[in-house]
Amino acid sequence: MAIKIEMPKLSDTMEEGVIAKWNVNEGDSVSAGDIIAEVETDKATMDVEVFDAGTILKIVPGEGDAVPLGGLIAIIGEAGEDIISLLDNDSNSAATDSAPVAEDDKVTKAEEAVAAPTAIEAPSVGDGRIKASPLAKKIAADKGVDLNSIAGSGPEGRIVKKDVETAQSATSSTLTRPGAPAPMASSTAKSFSSLASQEVKVSQMRKVIAKRLSESKFTNPHFYETIDIDMKAAIEARTQLKDKLDIKISFNDIVLKASAVALSRHQAINSSWMGDTIIEHGDVHIAVAVAIDEGLMTPVLRHVDQKGLVQISSETRELAGLARDRKLTPEQMEGSTFTISNLGMFGIEEFTAIINPPNACILAVGAIRDVPVVENGAVVPGKRMKVTLSSDHRIVDGAKAAEFLNTLRSLIENPLSMLL
Repeated sequence: MAIKIEMPKLSDTMEEGVIAKWNVNEGDSVSAGDIIAEVETDKATMDVEVFDAGTILKIVPGEGDAVPLGGLIAIIGEAGEDIISLLDNDSNSAATDSAPVAEDDKVTKAEEAVAAPTAIEAPSVGDGRIKASPLAKKIAADKGVDLNSIAGSGPEGRIVKKDVETAQSATSSTLTRPGAPAPMASSTAKSFSSLASQEVKVSQMRKVIAKRLSESKFTNPHFYETIDIDMKAAIEARTQLKDKLDIKISFNDIVLKASAVALSRHQAINSSWMGDTIIEHGDVHIAVAVAIDEGLMTPVLRHVDQKGLVQISSETRELAGLARDRKLTPEQMEGSTFTISNLGMFGIEEFTAIINPPNACILAVGAIRDVPVVENGAVVPGKRMKVTLSSDHRIVDGAKAAEFLNTLRSLIENPLSMLL
């Protein structure tokens, strides 16, 4: 008996999937557990496997096609089996290749034909000079109007001021009216060539990013607080770990650890708005923003407050690699209670980030800057880093956010305190 293979739900926010690649062709035999296709979801590229053995009787969508959840993607069964009834019952089989034909723009009679002013030879005297008043000549010179194309209305056909103004008005109207020919470019005008524009298909990931962040920005009342952190002690601690213990950690690892400890002390920041209730999370699960070509992914490090810097560093690198390869599982991208976005490696000194729902806050981390600071009454070189906390005002008040930032600064400026 033929079996329909439908688009499975591969992530918690998935509404449709795009067939990235088919690993089989119609007529191929498959066994239970075989991977027949790769599907691009809003978060990652996932494998689709079959749970029954048989022959691929029909492949419905092509590579690059989007299919809603539960939509038919393939049919397997015994070779030669009749599948017409299955296809007739599924709307996905009725694919159309024709695109709607755009109607030609309708043009009004006034736009179809614009009568250009008829050139009339200007009156002249016997020596070839044009008969025009001095004022008419001056206006024509200022406006760039050719007196040879104007018929005068003055005595003996003399061109007067009114004639020049009428001719200049008619010329301007002709050049600006829809359908009129464009004015001739002067020989000294610079020529520009137009570059072709292109349409870029919106990926599933970009669609979800647009939807979720738009909802967050316009639904959650954001407010922002920034604090400047002295990074001297953190730099020294990182150098000592590398030189004496051959342990390599990044400044982002230090920020992750400090944030986790601070979150365990400030429950409101580690919360979620649920409408009628607020969930104050007992666990600290931090999402880390990772930039990829298609957009942004946020793998989640779990129980960060209970882990050391070495483990945090190792897990962050592993998850970031999986994110760039689009190999994260749904479980590795769900359940965050707080998010960190770091653009310091790009030289960005300060920025604000949009809250990642359902988190109450997101921390934006800037670059470490060389700045002059005053120590013991003397101006000396210093290292500073700005971080900005975006908070949902439905959950967090300004004082609570400030208390969290001050705790975070104290932890980073005194790295040993994170171990206590």
